[in-house]
Amino acid sequence: MIVLKLGGSAITEKDRPETLDGRALDRAADAVAAALERTEGADGLVIVHGGGSFGHHNASEHGVTTTEGTHNAAAALDVHGAMKTLNGFVLQRLLERDVQAVPVHPFSTAARDADGRLELPTGQVETLVEEGFVPVLHGDLVAHTGAGATVVSGDELVAALARDLAADRIGLCSTVPGVLDEADEVIDEITTYEDVAAVLGESDATDVTGGMAAKVRALLDLEGEASIFGLEDLEAFLAGEEPGTTIASRTADES
Repeated sequence: MIVLKLGGSAITEKDRPETLDGRALDRAADAVAAALERTEGADGLVIVHGGGSFGHHNASEHGVTTTEGTHNAAAALDVHGAMKTLNGFVLQRLLERDVQAVPVHPFSTAARDADGRLELPTGQVETLVEEGFVPVLHGDLVAHTGAGATVVSGDELVAALARDLAADRIGLCSTVPGVLDEADEVIDEITTYEDVAAVLGESDATDVTGGMAAKVRALLDLEGEASIFGLEDLEAFLAGEEPGTTIASRTADES
């Protein structure tokens, strides 16, 4: 089982509201289609994509984040509608390449409790994979006890799916070739957040979900290894390689 995140910045022009990067999305879809053809879909694949200039722009306009919610239906529909539009583009590109991609919208399935913990039922996703489909989830809004509706990031969804589905491989495709150090060199492996806290700054573009820092934190909470890599390495990741930065939490006994 592979859980793959296509970063919103990797498939959209993130500094231009609701603007798709069609060439990048085509390249990603080509890599996914080639990998599924090579393995005949035997491994099972779940895709999650970020919000990019669709979700983040609209969420920022309405002041909605992962912790600050809205009780305004029009605001919620703006954010969710933008994400469904982007999801439609992703599905279209995959279907054009005979990938059996189907949408799963978190707004209709997930929720947060009063403490902000995400509850994401994954039975639907698991069954879809078993039946030969490629579920495509996305960053979205979710019902949040006491806060109305808040943002759920693609990274949170990846973490939840990876745990519940016992994913063998987890990959985050980004705009950079991995997590970069002070000299803009790729860090080969991260085992604790403290190792990279000094170099993980905020995103240059509008991002209401925490940027690279949130990605690293979420992946360190998982039991298995994950990879963060650039679009140019997506094909290599899907072929079984470990490009970019490997995120793998180590206990004291393992280090």
